[in-house]
Amino acid sequence: MKASPLFVTVAAFFVTALVVANIIAVKLVEISGQVFPAGLVIFPLSYLLGDVLTEVYGFRAARAVIWLGFACSLLSVAAVQAAIHLPAAGFWRDNQDAYETTLGTTWRIFLASLAAYLVGEFANATVLARMKVATRGRWLWSRTIGSTIVGEGLDSLIFVTIAFAGTGAGLANPIVTTWLIKVGYETAATPLTYAIVNFLKRREGVDVFDTDTRLSPLPLRR
Repeated sequence: MKASPLFVTVAAFFVTALVVANIIAVKLVEISGQVFPAGLVIFPLSYLLGDVLTEVYGFRAARAVIWLGFACSLLSVAAVQAAIHLPAAGFWRDNQDAYETTLGTTWRIFLASLAAYLVGEFANATVLARMKVATRGRWLWSRTIGSTIVGEGLDSLIFVTIAFAGTGAGLANPIVTTWLIKVGYETAATPLTYAIVNFLKRREGVDVFDTDTRLSPLPLRR
């Protein structure tokens, strides 16, 4: 499929949401006794746009963008780590600790984030693609919410488990809390998803059904 300007725009917003979420996630937010990373402000947007990509352009197009997001995340982390380890100017050294605290991350958190992202996004795209074929393109809300339940559930489970297992912190509460927030975000954004999907299908003249697509994370064939 030739990349259209609208496809590139959706892909750009997807990648931006992912990279920004990883940067701002170092801040922990507490509301009504529930603690979660600030990345939840924007990260669910990547799932909404992932739904749009799969629904309109098909699994193969979504797969390419998911891997692009992965590569951009690696680049952003590498750039931040390089900046942290560059020698600070003498008059700026007092700010170094704050800089590292704000932008830095541990390798455990980094690996947890990437693993959760890949598994969650590919599960989300796979479920949506299969449900679209099964429902013959009807009931968009059922597959956007259903795929998010699966994808975001795996994302929350993998991230919290890898990041915090063995630290003494309870795992069940943050897993369930972040999962419910993400699913609630997607559910509330259903009208927006419908608007974007309908606009793109109408303007692009495409509505891909993955009836014969090999739904593999790796583009080995088809």
